Amino acid sequence: MTAEKTIPIINGKPEDALDPEASSTNLVHSNDKKVHERGHWNNKVEFVLSVAGEIIGLGNVWRFPYLCYKNGGGAFLIPYVVFFICCGIPVFFLETALGQFTSEGGITCWRKVCPLFEGIGYATQVIEAHLNVYYIIILAWAIFYLFNCFTTELPWASCGHEWNTENCVEFQKLNMSNCSQVSLQNATSPVMEFWDWFCCSWKKIHRIYRIHRTHKTHKVLFCCLFPPQVVYVTATFPYIMLMILLIRGVTLPGASEGIKFYLYPDISRLSDPQVGRQCVCLGLSESQGSQEMFFIYIFRDCIMLCCLNSGTSFVAGFAIFSVLGFMAYEQGVPIAEVAESGPGLAFIAYPKAVTMMPLSPLWAALFFMMLIFLGLDSQFVCVESIVTAVVDMYPKVFRRGYRRELLILGLSVVSYFLGLIMLTEGGMYVFQLFDSYAASGMCLLFVAIFECVCIGWVYGDNRFYENIEDMIGYKPVSLIKWCWMVLTPGICAGIFIFFLVKYKPLKYNNVYIYPDWGYGIGWMMALSSMVCIPLWICIKLWKTEGTFMEVRESSSFCPYCKDSVQLVKCNLETAYHSIPPGLYQPFPFSMVFICAARIFSRSRVAHIPIFWAVFLISLL
Repeated sequence: MTAEKTIPIINGKPEDALDPEASSTNLVHSNDKKVHERGHWNNKVEFVLSVAGEIIGLGNVWRFPYLCYKNGGGAFLIPYVVFFICCGIPVFFLETALGQFTSEGGITCWRKVCPLFEGIGYATQVIEAHLNVYYIIILAWAIFYLFNCFTTELPWASCGHEWNTENCVEFQKLNMSNCSQVSLQNATSPVMEFWDWFCCSWKKIHRIYRIHRTHKTHKVLFCCLFPPQVVYVTATFPYIMLMILLIRGVTLPGASEGIKFYLYPDISRLSDPQVGRQCVCLGLSESQGSQEMFFIYIFRDCIMLCCLNSGTSFVAGFAIFSVLGFMAYEQGVPIAEVAESGPGLAFIAYPKAVTMMPLSPLWAALFFMMLIFLGLDSQFVCVESIVTAVVDMYPKVFRRGYRRELLILGLSVVSYFLGLIMLTEGGMYVFQLFDSYAASGMCLLFVAIFECVCIGWVYGDNRFYENIEDMIGYKPVSLIKWCWMVLTPGICAGIFIFFLVKYKPLKYNNVYIYPDWGYGIGWMMALSSMVCIPLWICIKLWKTEGTFMEVRESSSFCPYCKDSVQLVKCNLETAYHSIPPGLYQPFPFSMVFICAARIFSRSRVAHIPIFWAVFLISLL
């Protein structure tokens, strides 16, 4: 005999009648059969792998080593660890817990807890939209390299190709006894010329056209660029490839010098605000947490995912710097001069490593397949975050038929055509503008400050801790709460102000200076996300009548601040209905009873029926 699920009655009213304004944010009514229900993860493993697919991606094998190289090697690790403990884990946990607690996407989750700060959601979605445009370009480069792996000899392993210059030198074949006859002052390796002259073609126009040359598209890369919604893959294969490259890298001569450069900090670089600003990372986790079941132990998962993310970046740094040490040893130059400090660092060091392996075309193909898998996984979750936010804002519009799929198609097509400008001969300069302004640490710092202020000071850190206890049965360590209140916003605000005071205009490879209109475009892209937060606050205050104190007491300021248990009650019934049939038996009885007891202890006498309703649900 199976019990039939019913909607509990709270205060004599159905649950759906608790909030008359929640029609666009709560679940769609079950009597509307044409409207699809909101999706939920089938199990915890699916949630962990999905979030891991976002936070463990191209940034670990491309961006982290590049930023570490750019910011003085080991000096980057010092602020990185500080940000990891005081900012990374607290903000990532905040976003995931908020999404799980409200069961909403990146915009409507802030509307539920504090409509005044709904602009935070819009700001994060603008940043993700910028990521969708330029992040896929890295995938295009990886696919371009993959196409060139299907040869008996890798094209970047030797000179003599049509794109090579007279300065190309194969150092491994160079007779050092005759090196006096060869000028090594301007010598470049084949792998660097393949990237600079054939893949990006940026050096051809470096002194003539520069950023102005954006009308001629790289035809081969044009074919490599495609919408990112293709497949969802695991993260096991990238780890195998990283370990293979690491083992091969540390066995090369000169690898110890590269690792020493990686770990030995240049303390003078810590005075540069760029170092601290670029330690911040974006956790696109509200949409993933919103599809998580209400009672999952997210705190443990967040700690595990953050440590896995940083550990992967750290190991990838060993792999790439061991190869850089070998390249410096091979060319007889300092490590700081062995590769240009641009985004192509990973497309120079890693391809160089595979050329020194047996069956190098095979290993090269596997490596670039790894990059493609990581990129697709990250791009998939990034697009899903935007789609979830839009669908949750307008559920009656996009949860019908194939409208959600059409929204994904439209977003992919728009991102595709916007990204074409970065495949022109001057596209590398545009790519740098996106990387340094549109989705930079400056924007993420600004958003993180307001996220912590909203939850820690406006909604209330103790109240949010009680909400988390309703979900997982216990309160996390107090350090997280103090980070939300003091450490995280304080550190982020300090770095943000420090960056503005010591701002230095962007220079590509520390050589090319952008025109004034180029910097103007970059700042416009940066402000497009940051302006959403203060602009929304001003609009909300302008539309709300009364003094500021009256507005603060109204429901438009923070509707659940006074009685946040109401939001818990709404989500308890949702959590029960979202449990897959296969999880009925292992679902913890004590977890439901603890949450019900917490509601009963903080509720008024009139709310006693909800305790018995949840208690009966736990028995069934």
